[in-house]
Amino acid sequence: MIKAVLPGLTGQRVLITAGASGIGHAIATLLVEQGARVAICDVSDAALAEAKKALSLPVAVKADVSSEADVDTMFVEIAKSLGGLDALINNAGIAGPTGGVDAITPEDWRRCLDICLTGQFLCARRAVPMLKAAGGGSIVNMSSAAGRHGYAFRTPYASAKFGVIGFTQSLAKELGPQNIRVNAILPGIVEGPRMDGVIRDRARQLNISHEEMTERYLEKVSLRRMVSPHDVAAMIAFLLSDMGRNLSGQSLGVDGNMETL
Repeated sequence: MIKAVLPGLTGQRVLITAGASGIGHAIATLLVEQGARVAICDVSDAALAEAKKALSLPVAVKADVSSEADVDTMFVEIAKSLGGLDALINNAGIAGPTGGVDAITPEDWRRCLDICLTGQFLCARRAVPMLKAAGGGSIVNMSSAAGRHGYAFRTPYASAKFGVIGFTQSLAKELGPQNIRVNAILPGIVEGPRMDGVIRDRARQLNISHEEMTERYLEKVSLRRMVSPHDVAAMIAFLLSDMGRNLSGQSLGVDGNMETL
C-alpha cells in the first residue's frame, strides 16, 4: 500500500461507482487515506452502510448505474453534499454470462452492456459539467484485459470492455481542452469472489477442477499470479494525483502482463 500522500489528492472530491466492495472499496479506502473526499454508490444497502461507517464517507448512495433516474438522483446528492466533483471513477460492472454465443440470451447481453458500458456514459454525462466547473479533473473508466484480447465464452463482457476503451479515447480528445484527463484501467485476473465465480463456471463447462482451471488462467499471465484490488487502487491514485497530470487517453494494464485470454 501507498504510505506517503501523493501530491494533489488531498481534498479532491471523488465519486466511485460500485465503491462498497471489491475493487471499488479498495479504491475508496486508499483515496480516503490519501485525504480525498470520497462518495460512493452501490446496489447493496448493507455494503453501503458498512463502507460509509468504516470510511466515514460523506456520501454513500444506493444506485444502479444502468438506471438514468438513479444516476440523476445520485448526482443531485453529490452536488449537495460535496459541492462539486474533481474525479469520477467508473468502476461499476458485472461479469455477465459465461457461455457460447448461441447460448447467451439477449436479456443477459443487454444487462451486461447496460451496466459495464452504458452506466459509464450515464455517469460521465452528469459528471462532466461538474468537472468543467471545477476547472478540470479526471475520469478513470474500468475496462479489462478482455477489452484488449477478447474473451471466448465471455462475449458480452469483452464487447463492453472494448467499448470502454473507445469511450475513453473519445472522451480524452473531447475533454482535454477543458483540462479533463480520461484514462482506462485494464485489470487482468483480479483475486476475489467475482473471479472465483468465473473460474467455477468455466471449470464446470470443461468438466475440470477449480484448481486446474485456475492454473490454466495463470499460465496466460507472465508473472504467473493474480493481481489484487489494491494494485488497481494504487494505479488509480497515481492517475488522480499531480504525478499523473499528463496522462490521458491511455489504456493501462494492471495485469501482470496478460498475454492472452
